[in-house]
Amino acid sequence: MISTRTPLRVTLGGGGTDLESYYRRDGGFIFAMALDKYIHVSAHRPAFHDHVALMGPDPENVARATDLKHELVRAALLRHGIDTGFEASSIGDIVGGTGLGSSSCFLVGFLRALHGLKGAEPDRRALAEEACDLEINVLAKGIGKQDQYMAAFGGLTTLDIAPNGEVQVSSVALDSEVEAAFIAHTHIYYTGLRRDAAVILDDQNSAMLGDGDGDRQRQAAQSLGAIKELGYRIRDAWIAGDLDSWGQMLHEHWVSKKQLSSKISWPHIDQLYDHVRANLGVTGGKVIGAGGGGFLMLFTPGDGQALEDYMASQNMPRLRYGIDRGGTQVLLSQAA
Repeated sequence: MISTRTPLRVTLGGGGTDLESYYRRDGGFIFAMALDKYIHVSAHRPAFHDHVALMGPDPENVARATDLKHELVRAALLRHGIDTGFEASSIGDIVGGTGLGSSSCFLVGFLRALHGLKGAEPDRRALAEEACDLEINVLAKGIGKQDQYMAAFGGLTTLDIAPNGEVQVSSVALDSEVEAAFIAHTHIYYTGLRRDAAVILDDQNSAMLGDGDGDRQRQAAQSLGAIKELGYRIRDAWIAGDLDSWGQMLHEHWVSKKQLSSKISWPHIDQLYDHVRANLGVTGGKVIGAGGGGFLMLFTPGDGQALEDYMASQNMPRLRYGIDRGGTQVLLSQAA
């Protein structure tokens, strides 16, 4: 039996530049934070049962791994040569489809469990790249590389992505008081909406690849270029403890991001965002992840109580969070 715990993530800067359609051209940059909110995976090989069983949000019980509907599990099991005699369960601290990288987070934790069942200890980079290969190449998902790397490494982290796809991972260290201030003033609220990030990212990929529209391609490239440069500035603001600049750049990021796709936001959130900026001391914000639903990040330099009360009145509760330091971890490993 193997049990793993893998962190979800929030992108702070550079979101979207980890897509191959962009980084192959100009290189990508991500500044992100792993949350102390997790997906937990347990797996084992039963002694006398040949079935393949999954317990969790979408349970399955089939004769062989090739019969599974869960494509991430199916691809991972087949990669590891497992077609029968396997059981796994998963639970998440936060529901999937909310912009926190849950699919890749699950896959990294699941792969870590598969390696553990074999008595192997993969390094974090190899684990992240294995997850990227399965999602991007095998399953042809139009997603980037940040979620897999953040799930594997955790922390407050930058990812420099070369045009050839190689990722340089660097940890960002802050003074404890500075870090606490950023977290206290950077609120995260659950909108109650869920969406498929691939739909929005496919729209962005389509724009970057041109699809016969050179003007759209140029606009997408310009927007992502601005987002990447802003990512560097956001990282520098966090390191310098410049909270005010972070709030302003968060708004700048949101404006640039909305130019990538009409699916990133929707009228209700736009109206809410304009209201909290005009009346409740918010200087910047964005929908976390690809967009279209999930969590809303808002920065307020004040105590934020009026903002929290207002968001609660809109049925959008605040998420209390901290930074995960360890990335994916094995919490339990014992012989069957």
